Amino acid sequence: MTGDDRDSGLAERRGVDDAVVYQPAEDSGLLAEAAIDRAHGRVLEVGTGSGWVAQQIADERGLDVVGSDLNPHAARQASERGVEGVVANLLSPFRANAFDTVCFNPPYLPTDPDNEWDDWMEHALSGGESGRELIEPFLDDVGRVLAPDGVVLLLVSSLTGYDEVLELVADAGFAAEPAVEESFPFETLTVLALRRE
Repeated sequence: MTGDDRDSGLAERRGVDDAVVYQPAEDSGLLAEAAIDRAHGRVLEVGTGSGWVAQQIADERGLDVVGSDLNPHAARQASERGVEGVVANLLSPFRANAFDTVCFNPPYLPTDPDNEWDDWMEHALSGGESGRELIEPFLDDVGRVLAPDGVVLLLVSSLTGYDEVLELVADAGFAAEPAVEESFPFETLTVLALRRE
């Protein structure tokens, strides 16, 4: 059985055609709102999923946007939206100072390792036990790809520990300010605008 066959079976079992790619939700809308307001220059959206946020930025601001994702199905969907879709693990393939704006809606749901599925949607949702499993390596490397006057737009859920994320941001050499925030019944979502201190 190939990966595509497995993914198709998963989609059928879950009753959703796009079950292998994260589709736009409330968090996507918040990130798009912040990015439309603050993005400039060349833009990278890490973990682009369907490419919807990247497409909003390109359409609303007329900026050059790259959407990257570990999931090849996601990179393909982003390309179908007219966004340059790249298969990438976080920031690894990108050169230094390549982007003026980097956006990231990371997988942030705290997940018990014993209950994880081994599929693309799990990769799109699970932030590991702390919810910060991908936030930490992202913050460790984002300064490398960010142009000197660049901005990082990072979506943070209260489920991942807002104060803990702020500590990681400071440790990475960034100052943070909330760009947009919205509360829901079980969590508060905040898009932080990060700039080098």
